[in-house]
Amino acid sequence: MLLGVTDIEVPWETLLFSVVLYVIIPLVAGVLTRMRLLKSGTEASVARFTAQVKPLSILGLLATVILLFGFQGQVIVGQPVLIALIAVPLLIQSYGIFVMAYAAAWAWRVPHNVAAPCALISTSNFFELAVAVAIGLFGLNSGAALVTVVGVLVEVPVMLSLVAASNRTRELFERRADS
Repeated sequence: MLLGVTDIEVPWETLLFSVVLYVIIPLVAGVLTRMRLLKSGTEASVARFTAQVKPLSILGLLATVILLFGFQGQVIVGQPVLIALIAVPLLIQSYGIFVMAYAAAWAWRVPHNVAAPCALISTSNFFELAVAVAIGLFGLNSGAALVTVVGVLVEVPVMLSLVAASNRTRELFERRADS
C-alpha cells in the first residue's frame, strides 16, 4: 500500500521473480523433500536428513553474512552513527517482540515446544528475503540494500541469543505445566 504513496518505482516483475525465487521455490523444494522422505521412510528419516543438512545451512548462513558485510563493509565501518540509527531500533523491536510473545505464551500455559518457535517467528524480520529484494530492486550499493544488510547483521546474533534464552528458560515452562 505504501508503495503507491511514495515516488519509488517498483519493477513488479523483479519483485515477483524475487518472491518466486527466494520463497516459492525453496518452500516447494522443502515440501517435496519432506514428502519423499516420509514416503520412503518415517519421521526418523526426516530427522536424519535435517541433521545432515544442518551444518550446511549454518555454513550458508555464515557465508551470506560474510559476503554481505564484505559488500557493504566500507559503509558499515565508515558511518557507525548511521549503522547505530538502523541497528538500535531493530534491537529494541526484536527483543521487545520476543519478550512479549514469550511471556504471553508462558501466561497462557502454552508448551515450550510451541511457545519458543512462535516467539522466534514473531521476532524475525525475514531480512534474508529483504536483502534479495532490495538488491534486485535498488542495486547492491543502495540505501535499501544497506538497511537490509545491517538488519541481517543485527538479526543473526539476536536470533541466536534468543534461541539460547529459549533453551535456558525451558524449565520455567515445564514447571508451569506441572503446577
